[in-house]
Amino acid sequence: MVAVRFLLNVRSVQLADPNPAETVLDWLRIQRHLTGTKEGCNEGDCGACTVMLTSIANDGVEVRSAVNSCLLFLPQLDGKSLRTVEGVADESGTLHPVQRRMVEYHGSQCGFCTPGFVMSMVAAHGSGRRDHDDILAGNLCRCTGYAPIVRAARAAEDDAVAPWLECDADRLRRLVSGSKPTDPVYRPDGYFMPGSADDLADWSLANPDGTLVGGATDLGLVVNKDMKSILPMCFVSQVRDLGDISPTDGGLAVGATASISRLRDSVKTRYPDFGELLRRFGSEQVRNVATIGGNIANGSPIGDGAPPLIALGATLTLRRGNDRRTLDIEDFFVAYGHQDLQPGEFIESLYIPDAPDRLRCYKLSKRFDQDISAVLGCFNIVIGENGTVESARIAFGGMAGIPKRAHAVESRLIGRRWNEKTVSSAALDFESDFVPISDLRASAGYRMTAARHMLRRCFLEDSSGESRVLDVAP
Repeated sequence: MVAVRFLLNVRSVQLADPNPAETVLDWLRIQRHLTGTKEGCNEGDCGACTVMLTSIANDGVEVRSAVNSCLLFLPQLDGKSLRTVEGVADESGTLHPVQRRMVEYHGSQCGFCTPGFVMSMVAAHGSGRRDHDDILAGNLCRCTGYAPIVRAARAAEDDAVAPWLECDADRLRRLVSGSKPTDPVYRPDGYFMPGSADDLADWSLANPDGTLVGGATDLGLVVNKDMKSILPMCFVSQVRDLGDISPTDGGLAVGATASISRLRDSVKTRYPDFGELLRRFGSEQVRNVATIGGNIANGSPIGDGAPPLIALGATLTLRRGNDRRTLDIEDFFVAYGHQDLQPGEFIESLYIPDAPDRLRCYKLSKRFDQDISAVLGCFNIVIGENGTVESARIAFGGMAGIPKRAHAVESRLIGRRWNEKTVSSAALDFESDFVPISDLRASAGYRMTAARHMLRRCFLEDSSGESRVLDVAP
């Protein structure tokens, strides 16, 4: 049985026995001698290793994504089309419009970062996107100051999509046409690619200490930086029936393997602050592969996914074998590094109930893009017609060893007038809810002060009708 099949620069590749923990970056450079893809940071920050993946979504739509090859393992290529910078021009040497514009606008100096920029721009150009600051936030350059690169991206906006890239989807459909989506791929040397959630449930029961790999944006660092083995591995992002996002009568059902990019597209109209927060989640390359299930299962106290979901009253469906249980997402986080997961159990999906848009999110970090939160506050406060607080769900990241609700502050607000006096009084109760730590990102005192001011900001913006914008720290 062929374990991994994909297209590489339009040619079919079959890997019968790949090393499941080998990154795509290493394989490209060492095994295929495609050295245009550069190794910079090797941890998903610099973008020098960016490549383009094309996949076919469940609804048949072609999806082009810029991704970091340094955080991508070989089995994650299965059923996809991979383009490197060597495969952007056509076979006759005709440059892609983005390449031509980069030359025309002098977008390269030393050139080391240029292939990564080109691949990010090519993926965006093929999708018709023009939000260049977001697209390129995951690509770092020490030479150009970015201005000529952005000018090149803007100049290419109206250029026709390269026709030789348009064929990727058709060739990809032919490549996978002989495979049933329910056929699992198992290798006795330690990795598994389930074809369905049922296959995943069986494997998880048999391998309770195994590693579930979603987007690998965290696990890639374990391999690249800590040099640790994470075998046996199960690549859950390949499970199509876990990646759907669908509206229901009362909310939004989200599969655990849905990417952060897809989740953002699904919530940004309904909950603009949630969408803005996810715009600052890592980089474009990270958002395109990172899964919301993985972000939650990680349990990080400074992860940006959990606080807004807690504030919205989201629930999780956990599966162990054929058994399922549902719990409030806030109850999933027990203590630092400890989540409410039984051996062999995994997050199957989450559910976000419909609610009036009262959600406000404030992320405090030293940089606007690609930075971890020092404090993240999410407020879902409903005010009645008489001006009193009817309900309040307030959740924070960075204030405790887990993502956590501010129950004491909520209790102080509910049933009282939504005014300066109530807010000032409730802000004092943050000390009852949290005992923050001091670390490299912020001191405990700074975090406590920031949390109080976030509550006050929520009140002032609500009272004045000001637009909501997530700010970087001063």
